[in-house]
Amino acid sequence: MSTTTDALVTATLIAPGAILTAAALITQHRGKADSAAVNQVLAASAAERAARAATTDTAPPDGGEGAPAPAVTAPAARLATVLPFTGAGARRAA
Repeated sequence: MSTTTDALVTATLIAPGAILTAAALITQHRGKADSAAVNQVLAASAAERAARAATTDTAPPDGGEGAPAPAVTAPAARLATVLPFTGAGARRAA
């Protein structure tokens, strides 16, 4: 093959990867900035909820009825006993 053909084949094979790599790096960079902004908002929200939870008032903010007391659950029912199948049709370990 000639040098020109080799250069064209190389450019054809490498160019899409280089373009996709550049696009991926730009996307990751922007994603980190978005993540930082989201984390900042989440931290502010968590601080606000913690400040609200520090108060001992259990009534809802709109003056409605409070949350019901947790229900007492009955103990779980026992399941049926599993019977092992032994006999002529049972398989054994090899």
